[in-house]
Amino acid sequence: MSAGTYTPRPGAAPLGRMIAAQTALETRMLLRNGEQLLLTVIIPTLLLVLFSAVDIVDTGAGESVDFLAPGILALAVMSTAFTGQAIATGFERRYGVLKRLAASPLPRWALMTSKTLAVLVTEVLQVALLTVIAFALGWSPQGNPLAVLLLLVLGTAAFSGLGLLMAGTLKAEATLAAANLVFLLLLVGGGVIVPLDKFPDAVQSVLGLLPIAALSDGLRDVLQHGAAMPWGALGILAVWAVLGLGAAARFFRWE
Repeated sequence: MSAGTYTPRPGAAPLGRMIAAQTALETRMLLRNGEQLLLTVIIPTLLLVLFSAVDIVDTGAGESVDFLAPGILALAVMSTAFTGQAIATGFERRYGVLKRLAASPLPRWALMTSKTLAVLVTEVLQVALLTVIAFALGWSPQGNPLAVLLLLVLGTAAFSGLGLLMAGTLKAEATLAAANLVFLLLLVGGGVIVPLDKFPDAVQSVLGLLPIAALSDGLRDVLQHGAAMPWGALGILAVWAVLGLGAAARFFRWE
């Protein structure tokens, strides 16, 4: 045995390894949280099955699932990237978890990157599950897979920025109430289940600029109507992503 075999070598792990480890931790915490699973998996699944099987809302010509599936995919993105992340991060901030993590070798931007990657991992599982269920209900998607991917990524960025902004500026209890309220309001008025053309014309123009409406309508244009690239929806989501992430980076408070 040579000298120095067991000599300690203190120091931070490589940045990539730290981000991967934190991402795995964030993902496990998210998937083990029963309330989060209710919000991110069970509610979208029940809504998809219920409104596809029962003719409650007039979704126009064709199968109901063809209209509903894109909207439910958008809802799943919002529930994970915005509502779930805002609530979890808000309480981590309240309990001092973020303050302690900010003092670790993991840079603050890397911590937020890990949270975003954990959201993406969860969304992959959500999309896979909802897609299987939609196919079982008779869904017949079409369109460009690249356009769908771009919409989901930009939608995630937009909602993630808004969720982190809320979690980093409001108290945890206020974040809990506000995030759930926004979730319910956008579920009804964001074109997820109820088509936007059911609303008055003046209201439609405003609702159409919301990120959930842009995401759900963009996915619907591609998956239901076969559009090549919904540039309008992508542009709206890109603006929300820049504004949300920029504001979160500027105003997020760690304590």
